[in-house]
This record gives sequence, structure tokens and C-alpha cells, in this order.
Amino acid sequence: MKKLSFLITAALLSSSLALTQAPAYASWPSSVDGQTMPSLAPMLEKATPAVVSISVKGTQKVQQNVPDAFKFFFGNRNQGQPQERPFRGLGSGVIIDSDSGYIVTNNHVINNADEILITLKDGRQLEATKLGADEESDIALLQVDAENLAEIKISDSDSLRVGDFTVAIGSPFGLGQTVTSGIVSALGRSNLNIENYEDFIQTDAAINSGNSGGALVNLRGELIGINTAILGPNGGNVGIGFAIPSNMMHNLVKQIIEFGEVRRGVLGVSGRSVDSGIAKAMELETNQGAFIEMVAADSAADEAGLKAGDVIVKINGKSIRSFSELRGKIGSIGAGKKVKLTVIRDGDDETFTVKLKQSQGTNVAAASIHRMLEGAKLKNSSDNKGIVIEEVAPQSPAQLAGLRNGDIITGVNRTRTKNIIQLREFLKDKKGVVALNIIRDEQAQYLMIR
Repeated sequence: MKKLSFLITAALLSSSLALTQAPAYASWPSSVDGQTMPSLAPMLEKATPAVVSISVKGTQKVQQNVPDAFKFFFGNRNQGQPQERPFRGLGSGVIIDSDSGYIVTNNHVINNADEILITLKDGRQLEATKLGADEESDIALLQVDAENLAEIKISDSDSLRVGDFTVAIGSPFGLGQTVTSGIVSALGRSNLNIENYEDFIQTDAAINSGNSGGALVNLRGELIGINTAILGPNGGNVGIGFAIPSNMMHNLVKQIIEFGEVRRGVLGVSGRSVDSGIAKAMELETNQGAFIEMVAADSAADEAGLKAGDVIVKINGKSIRSFSELRGKIGSIGAGKKVKLTVIRDGDDETFTVKLKQSQGTNVAAASIHRMLEGAKLKNSSDNKGIVIEEVAPQSPAQLAGLRNGDIITGVNRTRTKNIIQLREFLKDKKGVVALNIIRDEQAQYLMIR
């Protein structure tokens, strides 16, 4: 505190000296020699209202270990027993759709939270609802109900180049909204063991604790990434920060909005990144790309005609540098989507169109909506008039409840339900018998679940 006071006093003293020694100006000049002074202020005036502060409350289970000295009295009955403890947390978020009130943040910011409070730049505080999250990529989608929200435009992160200017916006250490600047230091960073699916933008814009979930923008104020992590021995900024690319985030969020979950696409190959050793052994003319060691039978890659020994160098016309980058980009593209892969085979470039299959590890969104919907795969109807039952697993709770393939859920207890998000909200904390309004074979009927 003494050091801080000294710095403030010194600053005041230097300001006083400056005022006595320098001529007084009514304001700083906006131009010098006819040239406008560069400033990020106009861009930030439009971008910063779309970045919010997030505070959370909740409980989490922690392992309770009994010291050896007390085991004589308590035995092992408390040893290893988890206990719930309250926690609070701070982070940031980005409004990507003002009409719907959608806010993107990191999953680790709101994980296990019972209360999520959003603070806008204008000072308004709003309670947020969690619509869905993807732990493996650390993305979460929230929703607030408010008017006059600002939203940020999403840029194409695949067009980024190393050296492009970046601006990070967030709320570090709970200080309130803070802006820092830097450049894109690297692209396609992976193998950091931060998340399961990694394809990070690296930046030297200062990112600290509390910036998680905030915006990384370009000089046009467009969103290029969601700030996620830093590399620092003591948790402080050392000029190495990482952000989830906006394209990856956008792909995942669209799936959460449509299905209530991430339905991760799978290619069905294993391999490694091309390096000089592989390039020499396989007589390749490139030192970058994803070398395929094995293609799983009946996988998307197998059905498209990919083979072991192929080197994937582009996804939808965009170059990739490593197998990890391939995995990260494919993992954010939804199941059932088609992608074009450019492959080097026997020295020639070939293009394959692959329809991605669904990861077996994907959680069924229906189970998280209501226990009697477990085993059903849901999707929003194309006309936004209900929820289509795509598939019902045999002997699942959904089948035992009477649901069939092709059923369309249009309401709950006579309340109109247009999409999965509304269905989740209506069934939240519902107890007892619930009446689902169903259209089956073009006939309306009720289905009771409990």
C-alpha cells in the first residue's frame, strides 16, 4: 500500500510540474501536420458494449482427506469422501446475438454454477440461463432477456495471418472492463493440454485471470476469438495468451442452438503431423499436414475413399499444418456436415468430399432435458414449429414412454414449444406428469410422461 501511495504521489507531483512548466492546452490536438492521430477509440466505442462481465456462484465437490493424526479417532469413514463447498468466480462473455440474448463464454467460467449474473457495460445486471456447453472445447452458451443489447460481428478467423493486430476485451481480476492490444503471434496452436480439442490463436495482447470468455477482436471490432488461457508460471500475463478461433466457436454454438448440445463430427482416422522425418520417409514435397496412419472401417473417411498414407493438407480449401489442427477443426464441425479435404496421394493433389459421422462419445441432449426423453435424438424442425424426434434407441426410456421416430413435439402442457431451447426451459424442474403435444402421422395427440 505504501508503494502504491508513493506512485500516486509521484504521479501527482510530476503532473504539477508539467502544468507549471508547459503551456496550457484546451485539449490535445486531433491531428499533427494535417494527419489524423491514430486511435482505437472509435472502434472500441462500438465493440466494448458487446463484452460483459460474468460473476457466478455455486457449489463444487472437493475431496476430504483426514490427516493421519486424526485417523485414530475418526478411522477412515471420512477419508476420500467428497464434500460440497460454495464457490464464487469471475469471468467475461461476448454478446453474439442481441435479439436472442445469446452470450458466449468459456465453459470453465460457468461450470457448476447455480447462479450466473451478467453485468453490461452500461451497468445493468441480468440473470443468465445456461443453454448448453461443450467441455472438450471449453465453450458455453448463455441467454439473457433484455432489450437494447449490443452485439459483436463475427469475423472469419480462417483469414487471420500472423502479425495481424489484435485487441483483447475483458474484466481481469474483477477490475471492470479492460482493453489491451497486441498481434497474432501464432495460429493453430495445439498440444498444450489445455482442452481436448485445440486450435488456438496465440496473441501477445495482455490476458489475465478474469479475461476468460472475453473477446479478441481485429481492428474493425469484429470477433476473431474467445480468450481462454494464458501461459504464465504465476497465473499472470507474460505475453502468451490463447483464444478459441471465432469459426470454431461459431460452429459449436450453432449446434447448441439447434440441438441443445454439440454433435461432434468424426472423420475416423488416426495419424500424426507431418515433419521432416515423415516427409523424407514418404518422399513428400511438404513438411506440413496431417499424415493418415490408419482409416477405421465403415468410418466417414473410409466411405469417402481416404487411405492410409494420404496426407491431408486442406479443409474446405484452407490449409492445415498439423494433425492436431485437423482434429480441432473437424471436431467443431457438426455430425452430418460435408467437408472437402485436399489430400496428397502418390505426389498428386486429390479432393474428397466427406460426410462426417457422429462421435459415439456425444451426450444425448434429450437426457439432460428430461429423464424420460433419454435415448431420443432431437433436432429443431426446419420451419421452427417444433422438435423432431430423429431416432429412438430400442428399450430406452424415450421408447418406453411412447416416443417414435418422426414424432414432432409441438408443446408442453398446452404451451407452444418451437425449439429445443424452449423445450428445455419448459421442462426445467417440472415434477409429476407432463403432457407432451405430439404430431404423429399428421395427427395431433398427447403423450404423458412423468
